[in-house]
Amino acid sequence: MFIGEYEHTLDSKGRVIMPAKLREEMGEKFIITKGQEGCLFAYSLAEWKNFEEKLKTLPSYTNKNVRDFIRYFLSGATECELDKQGRFLIPMNLRSHAILEKEVVIIGVGTKIEIWDKVTWQRYSNNDSISADEIAENLSNLSI
Repeated sequence: MFIGEYEHTLDSKGRVIMPAKLREEMGEKFIITKGQEGCLFAYSLAEWKNFEEKLKTLPSYTNKNVRDFIRYFLSGATECELDKQGRFLIPMNLRSHAILEKEVVIIGVGTKIEIWDKVTWQRYSNNDSISADEIAENLSNLSI
């Protein structure tokens, strides 16, 4: 399970270091795609396969929202590979999507990691309208 928050810097080529504590579980190759709330999602190959299997069960022939959802995640998806220094290249289209320029924050969120622009992450995580108590109450019907 991915956990933690790690600050790193993009180099001039758009590479960033995968935090050492996340490398083993993520693997040498993994998938990055557009995320939600302005970040990127990164999945291990095994978890990406699980995600693809779930997408296959959705009614894409009869539901436009499903088709849009699938297009959103798959169109931006790309396989990444760690180099010998533990860095990986974030393609320009994904850097643009998440407005990644220099400082990034990589966070573990269970089955995936998220890659955020540092300022965007700070704004999101410091948002006073996000209340853990309120979120928990709203999710109580999910047996959490």
